[in-house]
Amino acid sequence: MGNPQFRMEFDPAHGKAVLVAPEVLRVTANNPGPFTFHGTNSYVVGKRHVVVIDPGPDDDVHFTALLGAIGKRRVSHILVTHTHVDHSPLAARLKQVTGAPILAQGPHRSARELHLGETNLLDASADHLFVPDRGVSHGEQIEADGFSMQAVFTPGHTANHMAFALEGQGLLFSGDHVMAWSTSIVAPPDGAMSDYMASLDVLLARSDTQYFPGHGGPVVKPLEFVRALRAHRKMRESAILARIRAGDRSIFKIVSVIYRDTDPRLHGAAALSVFAHVEDLLASGRIVSDGPAALDGLYEAAPLDS
Repeated sequence: MGNPQFRMEFDPAHGKAVLVAPEVLRVTANNPGPFTFHGTNSYVVGKRHVVVIDPGPDDDVHFTALLGAIGKRRVSHILVTHTHVDHSPLAARLKQVTGAPILAQGPHRSARELHLGETNLLDASADHLFVPDRGVSHGEQIEADGFSMQAVFTPGHTANHMAFALEGQGLLFSGDHVMAWSTSIVAPPDGAMSDYMASLDVLLARSDTQYFPGHGGPVVKPLEFVRALRAHRKMRESAILARIRAGDRSIFKIVSVIYRDTDPRLHGAAALSVFAHVEDLLASGRIVSDGPAALDGLYEAAPLDS
C-alpha cells in the first residue's frame, strides 16, 4: 500500500459557520500555522439543542463566531477531543455563557513518566488548566437532543485524545488523530507511537464513512486512508531502523537524511516523531541505547538484529 493521499485543498472561511453535513456546522479559528494548517476546526452539531466539539483557542473573534453559529439554541454538551491550547481553552468561556457541562477523557497528562532530567518539549502547547466536568470513557454514549455521540478513545497524539462519533450517521469527529492534510504529530512523552498505532486499529474496526478532523477538510474514505496511514508509519519505522543499522546513531542525523526534502521548520517536530518510533524500537529490543530513551540519546542496532 502506498503513502496516504493527503488533501491540501481547504477553504477555512474564518469567522463563518460552514454547513459540512446535515445539522453539522464547522467554524474554523484564524490561527494558521505549520501544525494547525489553516486553523482549528470547532463543530456545532444538532438542530434545536446542540453539542459543541473542540471550542478552540482562547480567541475573542473565534468565540464570537462560535456563538453566532450556536445562535439561540441551547448547548447541551461541550466535548473536547484533547488538551492542546488550540483546542480546549475556549471551553471554559463557552461553559460560562451556556452552562453546558464540559466532557473529555480527562485533564492533560503525559503518556509516560519523564525520565530523570527529561523535559516535555511540547509542554507549552498543553492546556494544563483544563479540567472536564465529567470524564468519559471508550464506548460511552452521550445522549443529546434527538441524537447520540459515542466516545472513541484514540490516544497517541496525546494520552487523553478522544474522538466522538455521531451515532447512526457514519460521522467521526477525529480531532488531531487522523487528518486529511497531514500526519498527526506523535511526540513523547506527550504522546506515544504504540498508543497511536493501536488507536488506528480501533478505527479500522469501525465502519465510519467520513471523518471531520481538528484541522483541514474531511477524510472522505476513512478506512482506506487509515490503512495507508498505518502502512506509512510502519515504513517510517523501517526507514529509521535502516538508518540506525547503517550507523546513524542520533535522532537528528536520522532526521537530516529521512526528512531532507521536508520544510526545515518542521524538523523539530520530525525529530519528536522519530523519537516516538525509537521508543518502540527500544521496547521491542531491535535497537539499544546508551541510557534511557532520550531525544539526544545515541542508538545502535541490537547485537542480534545487526
